[in-house]
Amino acid sequence: MAAKTAQKKTAQKKTVRKAPRTTSRGRKLRYRLPPLVETDLDPAQRGLLDALRSGPRGGALKLDGPFGCYMHAPEIGHLIQALAAYCRFKTSLPKRLSELAILTVGRLWISQYEFHVHSGEAERAGVKPQTVRDIRAGRAPAKAPRDERALYDFIVELHRKRRVSDRTYARAQTLLGDRGMVELLAIVGSYTLTCMVLNTFNVPLPEGATPPFAEPAV
Repeated sequence: MAAKTAQKKTAQKKTVRKAPRTTSRGRKLRYRLPPLVETDLDPAQRGLLDALRSGPRGGALKLDGPFGCYMHAPEIGHLIQALAAYCRFKTSLPKRLSELAILTVGRLWISQYEFHVHSGEAERAGVKPQTVRDIRAGRAPAKAPRDERALYDFIVELHRKRRVSDRTYARAQTLLGDRGMVELLAIVGSYTLTCMVLNTFNVPLPEGATPPFAEPAV
């Protein structure tokens, strides 16, 4: 009996040493991919990291967030990161509207990492803090400018109904034009993929960050 008790205590200690991330509801999430060390990257992984750092994200980029996930499949990682970089930095949408779109996608997917990172980006781009708070709470941003509200309504309706009404489409298209609508859908699609990656692999928030949402039970 004493031996079994000792084994149980040893197993408990091993579990504690793994230090899983605890969410705001107390559910423990473990990162599902093997962590990588930069010095151990193979040539394909090193090539992807160099491509990331030489682009608009800058040379300080680390192996965290979605980028650490893409390192496990560097060939497709090149394509994903190139699309994401274009959608974030090079479309015809004003940065304020593209960040509003990214933030809305992050909230719809309850993606802790995505919303944490892009809430700050959105505010720096000119999205009002109250709008960010409303989206985080799952409320339509009633006091947001008309262009932000049109994009928010478009993305939410498309996500929930898998279609958009003529009225909802017209509000967004009047603002963005045909090119902008295609680019908006690329942003939504690219960041939906990012959110799926972050959520599937339980990518942890940066050290010391507070989850913006309660983690849903699964």
